[in-house]
Amino acid sequence: MHPTDLLDESKRLVSGIDLYFLQTDGNRFKVSRPYLPYFYVLVRGGEVAERDANSYLLKRFSGRLAGIEVVSKNDLDLPNHLVGIKATYLKMLFYSVDELVRVRRELAVRIRANRELASSGSSYTDILAEHFRNDDYGIVTNQLSVKQNRSDPLDNLFDLRESDVPYLTRVCIDLNIFAGCWYITTCKPGYPPEIKHHEDTVAWPEPVVLAFDIETTKMPLKFPDPANDQIIMISYMLDGAGHLICNREILSEDIEDFDYTPRPEFPGHFTVHNLQTELDCITFFFEHIQRVRPNILVTYNGDHFDWPFIEVRAASYGLSISEEIGFSRQKGTAGPGRDGSSGEYLSRPAVHIDCLCWVKRDSYLPVGARGLKAVAKAKLRYDPIEVDPELMCRMAHESPRELANYSVSDAVATYYLYMKYVHPFVFALCTILPLNPDDVLRKGSGTLCEALLMVQAYAANVVFPHKQTDGESGPNNLLLSDSGISGKFTEDGHLIDSQTYVGGHVEALEAGVFRADIPVRFRLVPAALEALRADVKRCMSRALQAEIGAEDEDALFSVIAKDNFNKV
Repeated sequence: MHPTDLLDESKRLVSGIDLYFLQTDGNRFKVSRPYLPYFYVLVRGGEVAERDANSYLLKRFSGRLAGIEVVSKNDLDLPNHLVGIKATYLKMLFYSVDELVRVRRELAVRIRANRELASSGSSYTDILAEHFRNDDYGIVTNQLSVKQNRSDPLDNLFDLRESDVPYLTRVCIDLNIFAGCWYITTCKPGYPPEIKHHEDTVAWPEPVVLAFDIETTKMPLKFPDPANDQIIMISYMLDGAGHLICNREILSEDIEDFDYTPRPEFPGHFTVHNLQTELDCITFFFEHIQRVRPNILVTYNGDHFDWPFIEVRAASYGLSISEEIGFSRQKGTAGPGRDGSSGEYLSRPAVHIDCLCWVKRDSYLPVGARGLKAVAKAKLRYDPIEVDPELMCRMAHESPRELANYSVSDAVATYYLYMKYVHPFVFALCTILPLNPDDVLRKGSGTLCEALLMVQAYAANVVFPHKQTDGESGPNNLLLSDSGISGKFTEDGHLIDSQTYVGGHVEALEAGVFRADIPVRFRLVPAALEALRADVKRCMSRALQAEIGAEDEDALFSVIAKDNFNKV
């Protein structure tokens, strides 16, 4: 699912989404669905003020607005919303997201001014009304007790709602479209496509999955530099079948087909393609992707190494990964700890899954155990082949077969890590979240929870509340800034780009091996130590049976019945 721009019957550019479907027989097709973006405006002053604001906004933003609707929504900000009282909003529909952003920027400034004026003038008005309550100035009292008539209809606008909801999220929520679900699509001339959820089909689809990894040359004690280094091998698993592309410019001999099966449940038969130059290797890899058209491409840290390296090496030969296979880099936002030149490599008809994103957010592995080798040990339960990076170039000349085994081990680990853990996790979330698989993988857990709450709020006809923000500005912080962008601010008015969990700590047991030359004070409980010592034999028997699989009672008894067992 991706946002796009479409031409309607009047040749006007309108916003819409491109939906890429996978059929039960494996075929694919795309459906473009137009949908008008919108947000809500709260008008105070009764029906007359709403009518005036409606007419004025239609004239003021003529050509940008597609229409205005008056809707009633449950507003959780109302003090008595539990009794069923609903708030009335103006639903402003636009032809495109660009027009929505421009109008939102204008209205946000005016609404902020209205709120500040109302908050500053209310106290003075109340004091005067109380002072003249029992006097003979009845006409003054009436003027103060009734809201001041405003000549400009924009003075009655007091709030913007749902103006910062991403367009793709908005369409998916309103049309009940979620990735990973089955749908029945109906297209008729002159009507928007009808997309209906098909709940009877529960079988998992079978997308084409390609997981790849590259090995490159490098200078001693330096990281690989795509400007000077080259690709040695490209190993990839395609729906369980392995392929290895070898660059014979660097390898000393041809590699024959071989098997790499670390465990019986993780088979890997690799077909080797020995090519003469690096250009031949890259071209063969691109052509194979064009033939099989994978739905999902899987990497491990591919956003920061594999894809950038391939992009630069392909560009050196006049090839563009965007034109060849449809992937391009979406630049990130620069900030503390982030490189603005880096980004995510995404495609419209395919999904790029970087398994490292899942490991960081959802694997619960410690920071020091998030490399591919450590993850394979923890999740796939086998020890992958490890090679010192400083020896790889030498191995390409002296022992290329050993280097080939190492190269394919990364592709096998990446493929089966994805199939066993990442694939069911990501697409299970996609069935309830109005996001792309790429976003479900890369967004923070807070954003995912927020998206789920928006789905449920729409189903309950609840207008989305403002995002909670910190600082002294209070309600004013709930509105957009002058540029139309929302954000958090410090107490002295500085914009917060990123915020960590300041002050957080984790309690941990002081267990392990302690050095004898560093004094440490321990608080020991003799009764607890005696209980642990008395339970050693039972723990040993349990460990031998469960961990090692030893079931011979005589063997177990021979271990725990030794004369020096208690001493040990």
